[in-house]
Amino acid sequence: MSATPSSTPVSRPRHRPEIEGLRAVAVLLVVVYHVWFGRVSGGVDVFLLLTGFLITGSLLRMLERDGRIAFTAFISRLARRLVPLAAVALGGVLALTFVFLPASRWPGVLEEVRAAALYHENWVLAQKAVDYLAREEALSPVQHFWSLSIQGQFYVLWPLLLALAAFAASRLGTSVRRASLAAVSVVFAASFAYSVWMTGTDQAWAYFDTGARLWEPAFGAVLALVVHRLDLPARLRLVLGWTGLAALVLCGALVPVSTMFPGWIALWPTGAAVLVIVAGTTGSRYGADRLLTWGPLTRIGGLSYGLYLWHWPLLVVYLHLTDRSTATLLGGAGVVALSFALAWISHRAVDGGVTRLMRDRRTPARSMALAASFLVPLMAGSLLWSGQIVREEEARAELAEEVSSYPGALSLADADADTATDAYPAGGEMPILPDPVLAEEDLSDHHDQGCHVNLEETEVVVCEEGPEDAEHTLAMVGASRVAHWYPAVQEVAQEHGWRLVSFTKSGCQFSAETPMRDGEVFEECQEWNEDAMEVLSDLEPDALLTSSTTANPSGERLPDGFVDRWEELGDLGIDVLGVRDLPRRDYQTAECVEGGLESDCTSPAAYSHEETDPAEERTLPEHVSTFDLTEYVCPGGQCDAVVGNVLVFWDHSHMTATYARTLVPMMEDSLLEATGW
Repeated sequence: MSATPSSTPVSRPRHRPEIEGLRAVAVLLVVVYHVWFGRVSGGVDVFLLLTGFLITGSLLRMLERDGRIAFTAFISRLARRLVPLAAVALGGVLALTFVFLPASRWPGVLEEVRAAALYHENWVLAQKAVDYLAREEALSPVQHFWSLSIQGQFYVLWPLLLALAAFAASRLGTSVRRASLAAVSVVFAASFAYSVWMTGTDQAWAYFDTGARLWEPAFGAVLALVVHRLDLPARLRLVLGWTGLAALVLCGALVPVSTMFPGWIALWPTGAAVLVIVAGTTGSRYGADRLLTWGPLTRIGGLSYGLYLWHWPLLVVYLHLTDRSTATLLGGAGVVALSFALAWISHRAVDGGVTRLMRDRRTPARSMALAASFLVPLMAGSLLWSGQIVREEEARAELAEEVSSYPGALSLADADADTATDAYPAGGEMPILPDPVLAEEDLSDHHDQGCHVNLEETEVVVCEEGPEDAEHTLAMVGASRVAHWYPAVQEVAQEHGWRLVSFTKSGCQFSAETPMRDGEVFEECQEWNEDAMEVLSDLEPDALLTSSTTANPSGERLPDGFVDRWEELGDLGIDVLGVRDLPRRDYQTAECVEGGLESDCTSPAAYSHEETDPAEERTLPEHVSTFDLTEYVCPGGQCDAVVGNVLVFWDHSHMTATYARTLVPMMEDSLLEATGW
């Protein structure tokens, strides 16, 4: 990528010592707010802005000096500087995961470690943020790599953008700086507008979306291209510096960053950083830069990358081991101290050790080879580990071929069922099915075929099976806690030759009420409900299975909107079969079983259930029948993690497909009694 050298004097790199201090303040805010307050501070937004500011200045100097961007040299330098330390930290995450985290979390961590190493962790997290079934997962020890992934994507995009700007400048007869300013301004404006819209539409996705975040480094890029033109009075710069610093420190305390960013409100921390940079080095003993150039603070700035890399996985492990949501004062101090220690050690060992050996041999090929020497073993190790998990699951499946050893709910209905924990060939007790390590993947055909849609989707995806000319057609409609009955209903339908149609949506009750989520109208659910009624009107099933109650820690109830919807179905000639919502657990089932004694993994049904089924206390339309299978999931009012050697729930509210299949006889009896088919 090249361009004719500009006649504009080459920009001389200007030392900005206050930026190292600003970087230190940003990372300290990130660490302190994460550790002690469980909040987001806005410090990461400062890092994104500084990335745009510094990289744009570097690329512009390259263009004005050489007339071209040496893309290979640029990327290889970044790889040499960033990849080794990141790979060491990710290797540390793997070690911490193996030693301290339950095996049920290993597959997810391994997937995200690879995503982080290849700089697309933000997209993995974006998908999980809008996936209702993934929202219940515990904190990922590499979740903080989302911002580094966006930076990595920026590093690839930005040289291309500025090279195109330089090419346009040569054709239009204008300066590279002017063309670059126009290009980055367009990106800033477009990304900012998209960010504001997407944050208002789907904030969970927008938080990790590169497109919604790109305006922040672009903001820094605009600043890099215009800051040299600013010549402000010294007194004004003193005010700007302290104003910016104070605004930055207060941002996390005054703004709910995690629920409002990255829309227009993210101008707060990025604008604060701009004020500090514009203030620059005042030389005054009263200036903010006096603090920002203080030796200890600049040394923290030099360790900011390592400190950012290490603090989060250490915090996640600490919170897991102590079963806390935020750290205590003393515990948090330990996390911070250990983070500083590992940041210093890894910085000395990697940047001051291994990479320094290449000081006199820094060619692009050697730099990339150095980065690969750290990255390849990490990727290989994680892939081998994942492969081992799969092989162990296959071995477990072979051991489980004796169906009588895994009666699940049948052990509650049949006193003669074999629930013994006989020894199996490897020695030890009968393994639980599904394996808690992979329990979250134990979903039904309904999910695998895409008939269950996520929070942000509105399309009604209908799955159909069974003969088209069947005597009876049964529909299953509702939220995810309707979908988890599917394996049992599916087998009953196959046994009796019924036609089965199903479509469900996360977090969306099949109700006539206006659905709400996080205090706002759940528009996607509202649209899905309306379309679902149209689909049912066309399909004309004989009966529809859905939830008859909603059970939450706040209580169990039969919403009026349910009854209103059932009356609408009656007008269409559709009978309603309401199955009582199952009790929720006050623990994460798979993780609890994997992490401790199975006997400790239990909670009372009363945690979310009323003593009497609310549907039994209401006078319902004649075409509505309700039934309750709670006794086969929480016998005696106690919700155990494992029943009949089968894991009941994979999180705290959704049944495993394996356990649902053991409910077939009970579901069959209930459906036949309710329908008379």
